[in-house]
Amino acid sequence: MPGKAQALRRTRREPWPEALSSKMPSRETLKTVALVNANISSGITEDMVEIARQSARGRLEVVGLTAPFGARLITCEAELDEAERAVLALAPEIRADAVIVSAFGDPAAEALGEALNRPVVGIAEASMRAAARGGRRFAVVTTTPGLARRISKRAVQLGLGGFCIDPLTTQGDAAALMRSPNDLTRCLRELAVRAVNDLGAQAVIVGGGPLGRVARSLRDTLSVPVIEPIPEAVSYIGQVLGVPSFP
Repeated sequence: MPGKAQALRRTRREPWPEALSSKMPSRETLKTVALVNANISSGITEDMVEIARQSARGRLEVVGLTAPFGARLITCEAELDEAERAVLALAPEIRADAVIVSAFGDPAAEALGEALNRPVVGIAEASMRAAARGGRRFAVVTTTPGLARRISKRAVQLGLGGFCIDPLTTQGDAAALMRSPNDLTRCLRELAVRAVNDLGAQAVIVGGGPLGRVARSLRDTLSVPVIEPIPEAVSYIGQVLGVPSFP
């Protein structure tokens, strides 16, 4: 079993939250969450904010911020390192009550939490903790082979390395694959089926903020839970801010 989950980074650590009250917040108490896209694509920011707003269902206000510099799509470790600097550069602009770092390597999530002294979660952490709930072994399927090592490293950092099967990735140009939704879904479905049938995964994470909509299409294919990173991050933030939990 994974150890008791830890809260996201502030100046001190808190327990990973359980479900809280189901009472809807009033307009006056509605909390704001900044969703930070660590790449420079404003279109991807808009797509991820929409996923987050659908998950929040009016219980949180979600605003998007786009990295001021970096890659259009983060596909390798050098680009992820640059994304850490870009995310931290946004800190002076953030006025929200909490932050979601919506890149699967969680670039600068801990450092941003310390700088802002408020809740910050990366989508890799939120989804990995959800996937490992109850001691499940999980796999990450994604489009970035150049980040496979860092994904595994992130699981180890979270104390979940023993539950994380080595990431399964598509091959070739990730950007080109993402421009073909049918091919993208087919490739990720093949990886997810392999993770479950051949590797024994008990949950599958579709690893990447821009891939969130693909996760929904895989649910009818797999016999195990399919974890969507952005909704899991929204759920965490809602709970830690004391607003209703999300299913």
